[in-house]
Amino acid sequence: QVQLVESGGGLVQPGGSLRLSCAGSGLSLDTYAVGWFRQVPGKGREGVGCIPSINMRGTYIGDPVKGRFTVSRDSAKNTVYLQMNHLKPEDTAAYYCATTGTCWTWYEPEEYEHWGRGTQVTVSS
Repeated sequence: QVQLVESGGGLVQPGGSLRLSCAGSGLSLDTYAVGWFRQVPGKGREGVGCIPSINMRGTYIGDPVKGRFTVSRDSAKNTVYLQMNHLKPEDTAAYYCATTGTCWTWYEPEEYEHWGRGTQVTVSS
């Protein structure tokens, strides 16, 4: 059974950092592009970033978080990470990871097949 599980969310002060994890089971995340999305109540899912499969290079980061967030993977742990630095209150959202074939249209939620259940990030003083 394919499963993605996000973890690492929580409450953090503005300017702080968090690292979210997306652990895969029942599939090898190395063979997928993995995207991160976030969602606040009443709005659609916003693409945050994407890391292509292991045989491709580069990552894709959305403009609102560029320079602050990075995406990486640990093949040995079958896990993809979202490192979030210099957090702002507007980064408050539920964060989700998901798999797709490539990052070409990484910002489109409809392109993704498997989704985790999300982890909440709250940035507040």
